[in-house]
Amino acid sequence: MYLYIIFSSLFNSILIGLFGKFLGRQAVIYISLLTLISGFMCAVIILYEILLNNNILVITLYNLLIISEIKIDIGFLFDSLTSIMLLVVLSISTLVHIFTAGYMSHDPFIVRFYTFLGFFTFFMIILVTADNFLQLFVGWEGVGVCSYLLINFWYNRIAANKAAIKAMLMNRIADVFFIFGIVLILYYFKTLNYLLVFSLMDYIQEYYIFILFWNIKIVDLIVFFLFLGAIGKSAQIGLHTWLPDAMEGPTPVSSLLHAATMVTAGVFLLVRCSFIFEKSENILFLVILFGSITALFSAIVATYQYDIKKIIAYSTCSQLGYMFFSSGLSNYNITLFHLFNHAFFKALLFLGAGSIISSLLDEQDMRKMGSLVYKMPFTYLSIVIGSLAILGFPFLAGFYSKDLLLEATFISYSLDSIFIYTMGVLTAFFTAMYSMKLLFFVFIVKTNIYKNNIIIQEFNFFILIPLFILSILSIFVGFLFSDIFVGIGSDYFNNSIYIKYEHFNNMEIEFISPFFKNLPFILTFFGLLLSYFFFYIFNISNKQLNFLNFWIKKRLYEIFFNAGFFNFFYNRIYIYIFNLFYKINVKYIEKGFFEIFGPIGLYLFFRDLSYKARFISPYFVNISLFLIYFNLILILYFLILSNIFIIKSVYFLLFFYYLIIYK
Repeated sequence: MYLYIIFSSLFNSILIGLFGKFLGRQAVIYISLLTLISGFMCAVIILYEILLNNNILVITLYNLLIISEIKIDIGFLFDSLTSIMLLVVLSISTLVHIFTAGYMSHDPFIVRFYTFLGFFTFFMIILVTADNFLQLFVGWEGVGVCSYLLINFWYNRIAANKAAIKAMLMNRIADVFFIFGIVLILYYFKTLNYLLVFSLMDYIQEYYIFILFWNIKIVDLIVFFLFLGAIGKSAQIGLHTWLPDAMEGPTPVSSLLHAATMVTAGVFLLVRCSFIFEKSENILFLVILFGSITALFSAIVATYQYDIKKIIAYSTCSQLGYMFFSSGLSNYNITLFHLFNHAFFKALLFLGAGSIISSLLDEQDMRKMGSLVYKMPFTYLSIVIGSLAILGFPFLAGFYSKDLLLEATFISYSLDSIFIYTMGVLTAFFTAMYSMKLLFFVFIVKTNIYKNNIIIQEFNFFILIPLFILSILSIFVGFLFSDIFVGIGSDYFNNSIYIKYEHFNNMEIEFISPFFKNLPFILTFFGLLLSYFFFYIFNISNKQLNFLNFWIKKRLYEIFFNAGFFNFFYNRIYIYIFNLFYKINVKYIEKGFFEIFGPIGLYLFFRDLSYKARFISPYFVNISLFLIYFNLILILYFLILSNIFIIKSVYFLLFFYYLIIYK
């Protein structure tokens, strides 16, 4: 069963890729659904055997590499963290496969799409079940390759080409540092196995390396490189620009890769390596800083967007920022809880957006929508549930993890906890703003759709069934699993998560002030009210308070609508670097150094030298022959008797020089 859940998606993808055109569209869909549903059922059984019974299982298939003291195996680790991640990956993947059957029913290349989806699911399972860093990196790179293929699925679109290349390049930048971290672990520990590395961390606590006049702890350096790898995959500030552009792919891709699974790989790395991160206070502060800035910045940018998928994409960046700074504060169990809940309500929002886009003939601009509540009531109800869940509305999934995350931030034993808490509650405020903006523009305000141009229908059961299941999960999953993740006395994750005793503060959450407990909800309500005025009232009567509306938006509109001009600066930097390298490489190296001192330069030099020597040398045959023989005798003499390399080289050059002169 354990190996079936790992390799079933691989065999399914190979079967579909090789024989899909012979099996037919319907057979491919049902084979994929059967494989994913059976895998999900196995994940439920694994959850019971591993998590609820507090077990751990290690499966070693074979030895990949044995060199002296180094031994690397191909193996799989099934612990509490793995069982939860398998449930998330396979449940979301199964629902996305069902949704794809309806969303892309008219696409002629649906067989290829299901092949890529299957490969992505396989590599994601490899990533979460790996028992060593090398195997983790295989899954890490595998989902990166599959994301390139899926974002660029409609390869005849230039925007999709650029978005796929951008996602690949931005992730490669971070992956280079991730490789550095893996190499350091291999060098100092002589193994890449999780259990061995985690158990030996204390023994290299005082090891230092001298770099640029600084003594740096080996632990800090390893954690720093792992953190940089997580930044790229989870789209934190600086390397986040690929995630919104990745919305050029089909909506099922957006839901599977960039909401529930792939982008959470960086958060998974932080939680999996909690045994390492807890040894470095400096890097934990960096995690807090990057996460808090990403959370607030992405929420503000989402408020100023009008592309329905980009709003949800920046929302994903914002929620990942929550998870990062929660991990930096050593609240790994709360981070995992929010990751678990976020997967369901964010997939619900993406699939709901896909239902709207498919009904409006691939229209994504919210300003061209409106009044869809009458035509698409089920989708409206689904997006309302997903939006309320992400807001932390009482008794929905986000309420049990998001508010708890902010409370744990407030009572954290650090000087910067108040600042981070302020950033978190401001993020909750802007989350309410963009969530209600999406609802008002798409469903409530007066429509901009011409009735004669489009027929809106909501009848495809392949689209409605995943929305219904995710709506139910977004309501109840937080309540059902809260005691497992954050219950007082819960020990389900003791074998997979390590929290230093100085950072353990779950008990203090019960004694926090009621004002600070309710502050996120108060600001969320205020954000809803402000969003109602800005995006609904002002749209109805735009003459009232229009100057105030314009003045507030005008100051910040350009900055946040263009996402802080990150793409602009990156383009300018790349263009400057490419121009600099062009001038250095082409003008000064290729056309300068290589042409003067390379083969062409040497040829021209000796050719000119031979022309000049012909005027010096006499034109009598006997004298010329005498000079040739005399020089040959000298060359042979020095070649035989001299052991000095330089003299030999000089006489070789003279020999060829005379050959050129008297050719």
